[in-house]
Amino acid sequence: MITDQLILNAKVYNSYYKRFEPANVAVKDGRFLYIGPLGAETFTANETIQAEGQYMVPGLIDIHLHIESTMITPETFSYGILRHGVTTIVPEPHEMANVFGVEGVHEMIRASRDCQVDMFYAIPSSVPATPLETTGGSIEIEDIDELMETERMICLGEVMNYVDVIRDPDGKSNRILQHVRSRYPGLVIEGHTPKLLELDLHRLIYAGIDSDHTHQSIEGLKARIAAGMFIEIQEKSMTPDVVDYLVRHAVSEHFCFVTDDVMTDSMVKTGHLDHLVRKAIAMGMAPEDAVYAATFTPARRMKMNDRGVVAPNKTADYLLLSDLDSFAIEAVYKRGAQVYDRKLPLPQPETVPRFPEHFYRSVKLSSLTADDFTVRTGLPDGRYSSRVMMVNSISTFTEEKHAEAWVKNGLLQWQESGYGLIATFERYGKNGNRAYGLIGGDTIKRGAIATTYSHDNHNLLVVGHDPEDMAVAANTVIAEQGGFCVVLDGKVIASLALPVGGILTEAPLEETAEGVLGLRTAMESLGYNHYNPIMSISTHSLPVSPALKITDHGLIDVGAGRVVPLLFPLGEE
Repeated sequence: MITDQLILNAKVYNSYYKRFEPANVAVKDGRFLYIGPLGAETFTANETIQAEGQYMVPGLIDIHLHIESTMITPETFSYGILRHGVTTIVPEPHEMANVFGVEGVHEMIRASRDCQVDMFYAIPSSVPATPLETTGGSIEIEDIDELMETERMICLGEVMNYVDVIRDPDGKSNRILQHVRSRYPGLVIEGHTPKLLELDLHRLIYAGIDSDHTHQSIEGLKARIAAGMFIEIQEKSMTPDVVDYLVRHAVSEHFCFVTDDVMTDSMVKTGHLDHLVRKAIAMGMAPEDAVYAATFTPARRMKMNDRGVVAPNKTADYLLLSDLDSFAIEAVYKRGAQVYDRKLPLPQPETVPRFPEHFYRSVKLSSLTADDFTVRTGLPDGRYSSRVMMVNSISTFTEEKHAEAWVKNGLLQWQESGYGLIATFERYGKNGNRAYGLIGGDTIKRGAIATTYSHDNHNLLVVGHDPEDMAVAANTVIAEQGGFCVVLDGKVIASLALPVGGILTEAPLEETAEGVLGLRTAMESLGYNHYNPIMSISTHSLPVSPALKITDHGLIDVGAGRVVPLLFPLGEE
């Protein structure tokens, strides 16, 4: 029999039995034809690969991620993850959608069409994430219908406003859920359900949301699986107790690994989805189970029944590993064609403009001065209680603290409070909104940081201890049409331009990774204490992530789903 490719003497992963078996593999027309003992005497192949006992596993599948979180374009992202064995992804472009609406989704899909990694897009369901922020665009029900008619959309992306789902039957989130369930009953619906338990959790599942990728505790994990939720485990949920629970209980059908948000420097240094597989194995998970959670269960969750296994008639995406415990990838194959060899350099994608011209002109803010970081309260002089956003070093969740603050001549004396100032400025030219708050905990202790890479509204966010430094950081970002800037004593110590929508760069992967590492190092030098300081600060403006966040509408009590005042009378809680 004539085939395109014959792989001899491999240890092939059988997903159905979750075990490795010695076998030869024949590939024809980009699909697996045969897996078993028959070899070269049976097949005439255009290409024969001597696996020499290497482990053969399906290409890794990441079903929940945001390309924009790496700050690079889809083509550069594809280049970056191929070497890590990721051959299929489900990106949700709600970051670009927050800047440009449905046009942003179309352009991200268009920029992905020639990528070697298969990208099946999720429809952003929560743009804006809440009504409590100003964005450049929105996704409405008619946009969902247009995307379903014109693009290949694989699921409804994470429904983020869980407060809206639970408390407002006629709200936007519930209207979208009802529309999708009635018009597209087979469409997978992804969720975002941090900390919810009991009735609130069950109400979300009743509404059609049956997955969660947020930070898991043992209590939450057990409650979700017991209620029929599919769990998408990202690295921050890979705590010893959670991994131990997954290892000791028969729940392998109910979870997979996902990356969600990966910084570019981390991708280059430690890996992508392969890093989670490697980490799970090191934490005691059987390699067979770790592979299963990065191939088979994510494919089944997204109804991608053509991949995620090495079996007849399945897409021939696979990896060859020299060592299983360390998940050492030697080669990556896409539809039977080699796309990565560890011994050979991977061709760099072209760094040319891929987006419409107006995508490079999305920051519509005038320069700021130190006076823009003066907080005018409109209150009588005196002492007040102030809400303070407290940054947590081990989570992107924040806490709300109350501290004493002074108002003098109508101005908040924030520099005397012992805390820093956090400010956000609407940057789409729609209303000129701005809001202020106090910030403490594991954040910077001096200098300033400014960015338009601020989830999900991507308005200009500034944190600092010195108004002059804050103005320099903000103006650097404005002048570059978006980006990230760290300033100390009036000098820029790190910056990264993100001119595509204020959130992406078209620079090469390694150059961007170096820039991101520079940002991380600079932030840490100012006292930021966090496993991922860039993601931490960028989620200060995410009003669906507990507990106290800030948007251009003001401080947001996430649990209550409402704007709350910065200052209030002493003694009132």
